[in-house]
This record gives sequence, C-alpha cells and structure tokens, in this order.
Amino acid sequence: MKTVIFASTNKDKLKEIGEILSDRDIELKTMSEIGFDDEIEENGKDFTDNALIKARAVEDYVLANKPEMKEYIIIADDSGLEIDHMGGMPGVQSHRWLGERTYTQAMLDVIEEMKDVPDEERGARFVCAMAACVNGHEPMIVKEKVEGMVDRELKGSEGFGYDPFFYVPEYGCTTAQMTRQQKNEISHRGKAMRAMRDLLVKENIL
Repeated sequence: MKTVIFASTNKDKLKEIGEILSDRDIELKTMSEIGFDDEIEENGKDFTDNALIKARAVEDYVLANKPEMKEYIIIADDSGLEIDHMGGMPGVQSHRWLGERTYTQAMLDVIEEMKDVPDEERGARFVCAMAACVNGHEPMIVKEKVEGMVDRELKGSEGFGYDPFFYVPEYGCTTAQMTRQQKNEISHRGKAMRAMRDLLVKENIL
C-alpha cells in the first residue's frame, strides 16, 4: 500500500482527492497526520510555483523526520479563480484576497462591482496546478482549468469557496448547485487530480 500525503489542511479538498483516488490501494494522509504543522509561505509567481513550494516543503520534512517512510507520494495543489473583468484577479491571491471577509461577502462584493457588466464580459475560470514529489525524484506537474462566468447572484449550497457564483453554461448551474460527482467530473481540481493519477499510474508509481 502506498502512502499519499496531501499537502493541505483543507478537509473539503481532501474529501475530493480521496474520492478520486478511491480505486487505488493507498493510505491518504494530511500534512498534520505526519506531524507537519509549519506555515508554508506561498510566494510563487503562479499556481505551479506555489504547488511546487508546498510539495517540496512537505518532502523536505519527510526526508528529515520520517526515515521509516521509504516510499511516499506527496501531492500539493494551488488553485484559484481568475475573473476576466478584474484582469485575472484574484488569481494566486484567491484566498489571501479575502482579507477579513468571508467567501460570501467577497462574492457579493464582486457581484455588486460587476452588476452592469454584460454576460459576454463576465468570463471566469477556476485553475488548478498540481505537483507530486515521489521518493526524491524530479517533481511531476499537471495543470487544468474549467471555464465559466460570474453569476449575478449566489446559487446553491454544495461545494465551497467561490462555487456559489461560478456559473457553468454547459450545465446551466453554478458549481455549488452540482452534485459532488458532477463537480468532480468537471472541476479544475478534479481534472488535475485525475490527470495526476493517470500520470502516476503510467509511471508505475501508483
């Protein structure tokens, strides 16, 4: 059985990843479950940089503190929302951009700012870069996205983060109105995790 360490403390992300890897013979652990509780400074210039920073930080910890862990797969992601009308913001700042606001308040602020923006100029996308460090080898990288638009109101109670105002025209709903299975099929993180899983399987790692 392989040990997969997901470099995040976000329980919603972990649940998504666990469901996508449910067909593999793995033991999925969080950073805290292996004793890593340090704050990782995500100061990369883009999503890929930040995913690599997180994966390498956890790998350094494993190499220094977990000699018994002979085989490991460390997976980290960095993801966020890009809004065309806002010049691609919040982008890599998607969480820090909140400041003291809740996600709900931040989304309502954007909706108010964009109240007069026509549908054809409301384009947005969720982007996810994912990095995997495996037994000290060169990291593997995948990047995926899902295109949509900023809705004019919050809809749905599923998902998390910016899901309630991210509208996907092909489905006629926001990602917060989708079932977990639907969201995993089309989401940026779901697509990235499946791409990473397939890459790891192809390389006989997973």
